[in-house]
Amino acid sequence: MICNSCPRKCNIDREKALGFCKSPSAFRLARAALHFWEEPCISGKNGSGTVFFSGCNLGCVYCQNYEISREGKGVEVSHEGLIKIFENLISQGAENINLVTPTHYAEALSEVLGEWKSPVPILYNTSGYESVETLKKLEGKVDIYLTDFKYISPEKAARYSTVRDYPEVVKAAISEMCRQIPDDEFDDRGMMKKGVIIRHLVLPSNTNQSLKILDFLKENYSERYISLMAQYTPCGKLDNCPEINRRITKREYNKVADNAVSLGLEKVFIQKLSSSDKKFIPPFDFSGIMC
Repeated sequence: MICNSCPRKCNIDREKALGFCKSPSAFRLARAALHFWEEPCISGKNGSGTVFFSGCNLGCVYCQNYEISREGKGVEVSHEGLIKIFENLISQGAENINLVTPTHYAEALSEVLGEWKSPVPILYNTSGYESVETLKKLEGKVDIYLTDFKYISPEKAARYSTVRDYPEVVKAAISEMCRQIPDDEFDDRGMMKKGVIIRHLVLPSNTNQSLKILDFLKENYSERYISLMAQYTPCGKLDNCPEINRRITKREYNKVADNAVSLGLEKVFIQKLSSSDKKFIPPFDFSGIMC
């Protein structure tokens, strides 16, 4: 399989070599379990059925999941095995199937979701560094897009995530996600059944970046749900980025949250600063994976 499915366009055969994402063509998973710490309309009381894919096409220096995103920890799973994992999570009461870091497997997932019809919403949990062409292959197969909007500055994107074109790519990706799912839908319990949630992780020493992103979202997506995340926890190798080698302060987070209110944004999820703790990082111990 010659892979050009993400904006990096490595143009390699993943059966023979590894591209930037360090992933073979076969699915590699590190964990599949109920998760209770997503947005309330995603986790609910029963938990979101999270499926963590190994590998990543972004490479953030602060990634809290670095052992699977960059170090490749994971177990190979077939298409049939992946469906069994989905069904096992549903049997446990999962509110949805939450595909975490799925970008480099998007085309294969499109095939699986074309064959297997889920009785619960399919959620695509992404960094936002997505090819519009690839996203179009997921149309009608993904019910909820949970996407990051990390940076609006090419310089910040290059410094922290090795991709200078991230801002232009994520803007196009969000536009496509909202085209596919123009309206948010909820059930009578307040659980999201269809929709788009745009996440922004507030980074230390970078509140001006956050404010500019909020300005953009106010101008272009004021009717969509926005999640302002306070959970940044210093991880990875940050020797060359000392300004983010700490947690965010209450003052930093409040500056961003208060700005969202002053802009008149009403559909905003706010997170407690106590979420910035390594205890919330799930153990990548292959829980729930059936080969």
